[in-house]
Parts: sequence; C-alpha cells; structure tokens
Amino acid sequence: MTKETARYILITGAAGTGTTTLANALAKELSTTHLEADDFLWLPSNPPYLHLADKMQRGERLLQEMRSHGRAVVAGSVMDWGQPLESEFDLVVFLYLPAELRLERLKRREVKRFGQAKPEFLAWAAQYDEGDVPGRSLARHQKWLTALTCTVLKLEGDMSVTDRVRQILDAIEGLNYTSSVI
Repeated sequence: MTKETARYILITGAAGTGTTTLANALAKELSTTHLEADDFLWLPSNPPYLHLADKMQRGERLLQEMRSHGRAVVAGSVMDWGQPLESEFDLVVFLYLPAELRLERLKRREVKRFGQAKPEFLAWAAQYDEGDVPGRSLARHQKWLTALTCTVLKLEGDMSVTDRVRQILDAIEGLNYTSSVI
C-alpha cells in the first residue's frame, strides 16, 4: 500500500503526546486533510469543551467528514466511538510519552490557549498511566488497540516530528490488509 492508498490514518495517545502536531505534519506530507477528534467530541461552546456530543452522532459526523475528503489524518482519541468509524482506519499510530513530559507540554499548551492550565484538567491527564478515572487511560488504549483490525504503529519516547513522520511513511509503505502491531 502506498501513501496515496492509505485513506484514513488515526494519530492517538494521551493528551500532550503530540497527536495534533504530528497529524498536521503528516497531513501536509501526504497532501491530505487533518481532522481533530475533539471537534466532533465536543459541542461548540464559548468557552470550549463544556458539553460532550452524543456518542453515536460524533462518530457518524467524523466518519461523514472523513469520507467527504476521501483521505484524512485524524488526531485524538476515538476509542469506543463505534465500529463503523473505527473499522475505517488503514493505520492507527499510538504515541506514548512519560507523564512528566506530557504534563509539561500540556501546561504550556493550556496557558498559550486559555491563559491558564486548569488543575482539574492536569490531574485528569496525570492519571493516564494508572487509569483511575473515566476516559482515556493507557490500559484502555492498549485494550482498544489490540481489538483493531488495521495495522497499529506504536511510537514511544520523545522524538522529532520529522522522525515520527518518517516512521509513519515507512509503515504506510509496508501496509497490508492484515492486522499487526509494528
């Protein structure tokens, strides 16, 4: 499979791992669309991120948007959004970074975006490795990844966006239609 035939790619991981940055760079490299899962997870509001969209509707809306573009790189978590959406991905890239680095990045991002980093958000993000509260956790992500029928590429540790893009392009070149973990 070539990069032209890898229609839908998901970049996922804990908050602060760089899914948005990587998805944006990869979409540019592939000359395709970058979509954010959060744009479908949350209903529009000011300030943002106050009300979750209906679970079935968010998956349907994202799938419709992906199909309208023909090819797309999606950033974020779509874990348990529904089989029709989840089975569309040709490749899922899972990013993992140590908690200290993720939290440092999140603090900078939140201050830049909103002028502050809310302690409750940082506490939620900090528990990812232990998975003590509802939502994303390492254990939930790992279980979800093993159930996917597409290829899963795991990228662990801090590396440049360029290196990550190169590894993904290499994985795309080697894709086949059987499930595997790279």
